[in-house]
Amino acid sequence: MTAFSLESGQIAWCAELRTLAADHLRPLVDKGEPGHVNRPLVAELGRLGLLGRLFTSGALDLCLMRESLAQVSTEAETALALQGLGAHPVHAHGTTAQRERWLPRVAAGDAVAAFALSEPGAGSDAAALALRADEDGSGGWRLTGEKCWISNAPEADFSTVFARTGPAAGARGVTAFLVPADRPGLTGTPLDLLSPHPIGTLAFDAVPVTTDDVLGEPGHGFRVAMSTLNLFRPSVGAFAVGMAQAALDATLAHTTRRTAFGGPLKDLQTVSHQVAEMALRTEAARLMVYAAAAAHDAGAPDVPRRAAMAKLLATETAQYVVDAAVQLHGARALQRGHLLEHLYREVRAPRIYEGASEVQRAVIAKELYREAAQDRPMGTETA
Repeated sequence: MTAFSLESGQIAWCAELRTLAADHLRPLVDKGEPGHVNRPLVAELGRLGLLGRLFTSGALDLCLMRESLAQVSTEAETALALQGLGAHPVHAHGTTAQRERWLPRVAAGDAVAAFALSEPGAGSDAAALALRADEDGSGGWRLTGEKCWISNAPEADFSTVFARTGPAAGARGVTAFLVPADRPGLTGTPLDLLSPHPIGTLAFDAVPVTTDDVLGEPGHGFRVAMSTLNLFRPSVGAFAVGMAQAALDATLAHTTRRTAFGGPLKDLQTVSHQVAEMALRTEAARLMVYAAAAAHDAGAPDVPRRAAMAKLLATETAQYVVDAAVQLHGARALQRGHLLEHLYREVRAPRIYEGASEVQRAVIAKELYREAAQDRPMGTETA
């Protein structure tokens, strides 16, 4: 863990988190069924006070939690992150009644949350939402449609659901709803993915919601979604950095003790230079993640660009580092149950979810041109 930009208390906290993950969280991983919510693990995250920190910490603390947990247990990290993603809209935009009902249960690890934005036809293009919220004549709506690739679905106790309440296209006319799992007409199916996290679909068959279920303001749900993603995108990068660091640590140990061609692998220049490149990229990604998180906490105007840059660089870096680690370990890293076999499956998805790498590049370019237009005085354009 780098000391740059971190205070001694933060460094000590990260070490404590890694110890907690090793002693209390990693032993619970096997108690869960792959592809389903591991409720004992979620409950332990609550007992340790980590879920409660989701609602009292800034973006940098969130990044430190996710990076530290990921170095020891990606399953514990993911359980924490999915709770935060699903419950943050309630914390930031919910009514007093919504917060009082759900947030204490989330913090205790008793209630599981989901963030339901993506759809079969609206993944990277989140503004293309098709889930309909039709007025029911009594001041409420009926939700009809499908959500796909949803965190903790279909086992979550409640979901933050984004639906189209108006005729406007794109981001306009989208409303965020808090939908408890026991609403009539709400069903779901788990998905079997490369890395077996609790991800699934949600089907809405005229699911009733009322004004009491609205998060934020009607018609402004896209703001709820984007504010949540701006907070969590740097922390996705932190998750990736944690995986890269775990792969780097394993590679340092392996190339030190493994002998080949008359000596330890680390004495081969091609190996040592590869390890140096892995460390260089990991540290660069870490610093960009920290910078984006600090900008978010400071209320900087360029958070969307910084968050996109951090997620893009960190997730692409982690893919490179884990792949290089597998190469340096050789065939043993491909064996089921090896740390790097696990990381190799884990590291692929973050380049897609919460905005694929291509989407991050689009966000970065859009923000750069917007900032350039603001800085350029009228009439100063050149051919």
